[in-house]
Amino acid sequence: MQLIDTHVHLNFDAFQPDLDQIAQRWRDHHIVRLVHSCVEPSEFKQIQNLAQQFPELYYAVGVHPLDVDKWDKDAETQMQLLAQSDPKVVAIGETGLDFFKADNGEQQQQVFWAHLLMARLLQLPVIIHCREAAVPMRQLLQQFWHEQGPVNGVMHCWGGTPEETQWFLDLGFYVSFSGIVTFKNAKQVHQSARMVPCDRILIETDCPFLAPVPVRGERRNEPANVRYVAQQVADLRGISLEQLATTTTQNACRLFQLSLPVQS
Repeated sequence: MQLIDTHVHLNFDAFQPDLDQIAQRWRDHHIVRLVHSCVEPSEFKQIQNLAQQFPELYYAVGVHPLDVDKWDKDAETQMQLLAQSDPKVVAIGETGLDFFKADNGEQQQQVFWAHLLMARLLQLPVIIHCREAAVPMRQLLQQFWHEQGPVNGVMHCWGGTPEETQWFLDLGFYVSFSGIVTFKNAKQVHQSARMVPCDRILIETDCPFLAPVPVRGERRNEPANVRYVAQQVADLRGISLEQLATTTTQNACRLFQLSLPVQS
């Protein structure tokens, strides 16, 4: 069995004391590839160094919607140069809209549009953060599709309703589920996890956040815990863990253009 955690933040301080042990645990639990997301420009070099340190780690470059105050022409230039020069860059992001914690909607949409333009230019997928913003997100993406053409990508850490899930499936996106799917009261997420087609579903930890049941409440989440997300999604869909692992791993490889290690 091979698993891929499609969204991690291993550069955060919570991981620095024992990162080698964390890596050994993800290897022990068959996580063969990881995609490291990016929050803001000061992380670029740090994440690149991690990708050099761990062969199974690939990464994205981008600016989170809650950090759009750090977006400028220099950040845009750095992003593009890194994405064009480092083969370990497999996506643009995370980017998107977050109207739960911020009210600078116009600025967020302008920065998100710039990310979409870069993703289309470089033919890379986008990792999209969408919180309390499904309607404007859909409208903006439809406008972009009409004016510029489609881009590929994933709705990460998805928590939307089944109706909203269908909106983004109709736009061609993958949908990724995090530890939220293991929470007892996350009924609409459970419904969404059942309805996403088998060729569009992904799994992630979003670590160090959102530790899944049965480790919910621990001070940090880590990549090895993506197995609990996988098991829950498999149970919701009525299939085996091995089948879910095969499906989500193939999907991640297709979206992010990853190759798998040869199994011994």
